[in-house]
Amino acid sequence: MRIGIFSDVHANIEAMRAVMDAYKTERIDKYVCIGDVVGYGASPNECCDLIRNAAAYTILGNHDAAVAGRMDYSYYYDAARQALDLHARQLSPENMAWLRGLPYEVREGDVTFCHGSPVNLEEFEYIFSVEQASRCLEIWEELGVVTFIGHSHLCKSFALTRDEVYEVVATKFVIRPEHRYIISVGSVGQPRDYDNRASYTIYDTDERVFEFKRVAYDIDAAAQKIFAAELERNFGNRLFLGV
Repeated sequence: MRIGIFSDVHANIEAMRAVMDAYKTERIDKYVCIGDVVGYGASPNECCDLIRNAAAYTILGNHDAAVAGRMDYSYYYDAARQALDLHARQLSPENMAWLRGLPYEVREGDVTFCHGSPVNLEEFEYIFSVEQASRCLEIWEELGVVTFIGHSHLCKSFALTRDEVYEVVATKFVIRPEHRYIISVGSVGQPRDYDNRASYTIYDTDERVFEFKRVAYDIDAAAQKIFAAELERNFGNRLFLGV
């Protein structure tokens, strides 16, 4: 089975449509969204509608949880909080109900999907360094062979043995069953690795091969919608830079 795995769309419908168009050439059997459908961008309903219909599973992200009233986000910085408040007002009843029902985690065979670190699912902790990934050694016995996460907006992979962690720098590699892997799939709608293209990934469960992919999209159109909305202008400006 070939699974299309993506995350952190953040209400950027231009990026999401470009990713779905790119997937059309990849013989994808199933799609999984690892959370943060909303927040930052100008098209929350359009993104919810698309993903709700396309994805076999969608995982709850922290921005989804905030909009759906499932977490306290009063400590978020003002612009992020205001975007979440706006999206909460804009979402259709169907999309709000969908966000309220999203799971923190889905496990399928030896594959796990969650938004942040699998150590404390409801805390939405980041993993973008070897040190942070090392915390997963505490739950080695509970980990599937591969755990796919989002949240950091970075494309990062870590391989774990029972007592050490190292970063995998390849963009395409074979999953070895004697290891455990934590793979951060990057961001569709708000990349932050200085590459402004939308990030998406593919995992072939038969071949046990994982691959990072990127696709260009109409950044100007996405940014102009943000500029025209009641949103922080920097949310649009940063799209051009990929930060």
